[in-house]
Amino acid sequence: MSTPPIARTVPRTTVDAADDYLKTIYSHTEWQPDPITPNQLATRLGLAPSSVTEMVKKLHAAGLVDHRPYGPITLTPAGEQRALAMLRRHRLIETWLVNVHGYGWDEVHDEAEVLEHALSDRLLDAIDAQLGRPQRDPHGDIIPSADGTLRRPDAVRLDQAPFGFAGRVVRISDRDPDVLRVLDQLGVELDEPVWVGESPEGGAGVAILRRAGTEIVVSPAVAGSVWLEPRPAV
Repeated sequence: MSTPPIARTVPRTTVDAADDYLKTIYSHTEWQPDPITPNQLATRLGLAPSSVTEMVKKLHAAGLVDHRPYGPITLTPAGEQRALAMLRRHRLIETWLVNVHGYGWDEVHDEAEVLEHALSDRLLDAIDAQLGRPQRDPHGDIIPSADGTLRRPDAVRLDQAPFGFAGRVVRISDRDPDVLRVLDQLGVELDEPVWVGESPEGGAGVAILRRAGTEIVVSPAVAGSVWLEPRPAV
């Protein structure tokens, strides 16, 4: 199924915008430790830095973020709780679109961005039950439980894994749909066992040695989108 990104037809509210900020701030540090800066947040949201500055001030005043001028932005406990609630919505909707409605994993992000603000809690819980209470979305991102808890695997990014590292694919970033399409064409899926081979001469890519003995070379951009959980060598 190939569907162009959905155009936002529901008017955005200040609450919607705040939730998008909180979700983006949390997502930035979900798989790496460095807090997000205002410029990075503006880039991720596709907004002018001045607009981001004003919203961050409002979130700070509401007790949802900690921020000092020119410094990074971090979530308060209240902000993190709200961010996790939005991530739960987003990831359940993505899973629902893929498992029930036949969307590709590269097509669901923009749809979920709209629907996450429109669905009632009752409908969201019904979707969760219909899906069998899934623990991760189609990209391997953990779906927070209803009480906001989640447990991420101890994973390393492929482009940072040493030669000979044996693992299984546990997460593929959905930030770039083109990367998802490349991995789909290569047949790289969640839970697939892989070995990290030597980079080709010149460092143009990263070689992945798969169980069947097939060697795949991917670009650094693709390798930077794949997370591996260690496993015993076979």
